[in-house]
This record gives sequence, structure tokens and C-alpha cells, in this order.
Amino acid sequence: MLNWIWLGLLTIAALLAGFTGRLPSMTEGAIRAAETSVSVAMGLIGVMALWLGLMRLAEKSGLVGTLAALLRPLLRRLFPDVPDGHPAMGSMVLNIAANALGLTNAATPLGLRAMRDLQSLNPRPDTATDAMCTFLAINTGSVQLIPTTAIAILAANGSRNPTAIIGTTLLATACSSAAGLVVVKSARRLRWFRLPPLEAVAPVASQNPAGPDLAASAPVPTPLAGRIALGALALCFLLFAARIAFPAAPPDGDLLALAPVWVRGLNALSVVALPFLFVAVPLYAAVRGIKAYEQFVEGAKEGFETAVRIIPYLVAMLVAIGCLRGAGGIEWLTRTLRPALDAVGFPAELVPMALLRPLTGSGTLAAFTDLVKSAGADSLLARMGGTLFGSTETTFYVIAVYFGSIGVRRTRHAVVAGLAADLAGSVAAVAVCRAVLG
Repeated sequence: MLNWIWLGLLTIAALLAGFTGRLPSMTEGAIRAAETSVSVAMGLIGVMALWLGLMRLAEKSGLVGTLAALLRPLLRRLFPDVPDGHPAMGSMVLNIAANALGLTNAATPLGLRAMRDLQSLNPRPDTATDAMCTFLAINTGSVQLIPTTAIAILAANGSRNPTAIIGTTLLATACSSAAGLVVVKSARRLRWFRLPPLEAVAPVASQNPAGPDLAASAPVPTPLAGRIALGALALCFLLFAARIAFPAAPPDGDLLALAPVWVRGLNALSVVALPFLFVAVPLYAAVRGIKAYEQFVEGAKEGFETAVRIIPYLVAMLVAIGCLRGAGGIEWLTRTLRPALDAVGFPAELVPMALLRPLTGSGTLAAFTDLVKSAGADSLLARMGGTLFGSTETTFYVIAVYFGSIGVRRTRHAVVAGLAADLAGSVAAVAVCRAVLG
């Protein structure tokens, strides 16, 4: 399906640019997108090296296995094809948690690691498995506790209550997640997406000799001194979070100080989460007898290889999107869809955001910023836009990066599930904001 979508984007862009006289703009958009794709991939190297290093420590120390065990009942239902105790379970849990807290710098590398772990179970290396498609659907419609970027845009434009969209975003992302999961579980049974039977498949372990070391993830006793050190560290960061959530003297103009207690608590948690992980994971590994520095370096080496591997996939997808934008395709679709959307009560002002969101994060952010400036930061329209921004995902970018990192070319029903989650998130954002804030 992704092959046809990619070809369709290019064809529509070329025809539209030719009829409207925007062929030079289309060419410029393609070149800029190609340059951007390489910049994006290179920018991921450092971040990915950091998180893949920490992930190796978490895996070797048994932390990944412990996290997977805690959520085993839920994960077993969502991912029946993944064996109990497999590192992919822990990787996916960490990715979903990072997405929920708005920690995008951590979510992408953790998601790439999860895809690599899932690939170690894949008997068809060029074709997405059911577990991969389900994981992508969860990523596209992931429940968002703190829509950090949207809140920041509203606050920067003078909103008196920028955190008002936290509750609406949580409800809208619950709808988008449910829609993505329903579609991904239903579509796999359709003949277009059903996997053909394998005549003869060698055991997964023999096909993937470099796969994850399950024995290394087995729980081992933690010494008493180690438990005390970890407990003291956790206590310190809880105190840091409390000081952030309830400062003795809030800074002038700090709108967050007026937010409910639970909102300030979640914000404080998102602030201290990454610094805590930077220290807690190596310390956890060290107290379990792991040579933390050496294992971190081994894991970090994978960051460069993965970032380089996704460049061709990013170039292909972003160039097609750049061509469509340069040809004026987004504006044309907005004009075409406006009458139908007006009839069902979907604000026409949100159409550019809804169309751009599956394609480009930066383009959606620019559209949201323009919307806030024109409609007012505390308007219902701006809050609808903020909720939509926080409850949908750049589906094509995520698919290109995640599948590109492991060389999967046949994405099966992942695109359908991702777009269904985006559509559900957009509709839910409008409906929930009308009901709660209207």
C-alpha cells in the first residue's frame, strides 16, 4: 500500500503543479525535503546513541524483563505473537511511556529499538509482522498525558489557561488509540493484508543469531546496598519534582502555577523523568554487577548505524510530501473538502492541520501557530487545534523511520491503521472540545 501512496503523492503533485504553473515550486520543495531528510537522520545520531546505550544497560541488567513482566497480561493480548519475557516487550513499554509523557527525544530511539527487537522474531525480514503493525498503531494514536508542544504554543501567545487542553487531549488520544487498535486487529484478516503461510521456516533463533540475549534479561537479586542507593536516588528526584510542582515563590507570569494540582504534578514528572533515567539506569545496572560504561558504549554504537540506515526511506517519503506541498496540494485539498466538512460541523480552519498532520510535524506546527495567532490563544478554535495537534501523529514519517530502520518494505495494514487513528483523533478533538470547552 505504501508503494501506491508514494506514487500517488508524486503523480498528483506533478499534475497539479503543471496545471497551476507551480512546477518550479514543486522542484524546490523536493530538493528541500531531500536535504531535510538527511539533516533529520544525522540529527538523530547523538540522541539514538544515548538511548540505545541506556537500553542496552536496561536489557543486560534485567530491567527490561521486569517491566515486561509487570504488564504481561495486557501485552499478551496486544502482542500474542511475541514470547513472554522477550526484550521487545520492555522496549515497547518504555516507548509508549515516553510518548505518553511527551518525551519525544526518548520515544523515537526507544521505538526504533523495539522495532529491531520485533524484527528478531520476523521470519519474513522484508514484510511487517502483525506485532509491528500493532506497535505502529499504538504509536500513531498513543495516549498523551501532557501535550507539551501545544501547551507551549498557547502559553507563548498569551493564553490564560494553556493547560485546559490536557483533559481534552487525553480523551481524544484514547479515541484515536482505540480506533487504531480496532482497525489494526481487523484489517489483518483481510485478504489484501493477510500473510501467506510459510512452507518451511527455520527456528527464529537460527535465523537471527545476533538477536536479543534473553538470558541476560533474567532477574537477578539486587544487593541491599544497591537497593538503598536506588531508593535514595528515587527519593531525591521525588523531592525535586515536588519543588518544581509547588515552588515557594512562583515566577511572575507562570501560568502553570494556576493549573490544578494533578496537572502540575504531571508537568513536574515530565521534567524530572529524563534526568532520573540518565542516572537510575546506569546505577541499576552497576549494582547488579554490570560494567555500565562498557555496555553503554556497545549499545551506543548502534545509534550511528540505525540513523544512516533510515536515510533512503526518509528521502523517499519526505520528497513526495515536499512535492505535494510545493505544488499547492494541501491548499487544493482544503478548498475541495471545505463544503463537506462545513456540513458535518468540522471547522474549515482546522482542515490544513488535519491534512498536514499525517505528513509533516513542522508543517502542522506552523499551521497551528497561525491558527492560534488569528483566532486567539483562548478561543475554542485554538483549543481544538491544540487538542488535534496532541492527539494525532505524523504517520508517514513514523512509518518511514521505524520500518526503514529494519529494512521492511511491505508495511501491510500499518498505514491504514495509522491513518484511521489520525482520522479518529481529529474528529474526537473537535467533538470533545465542543462538549467539554464549548
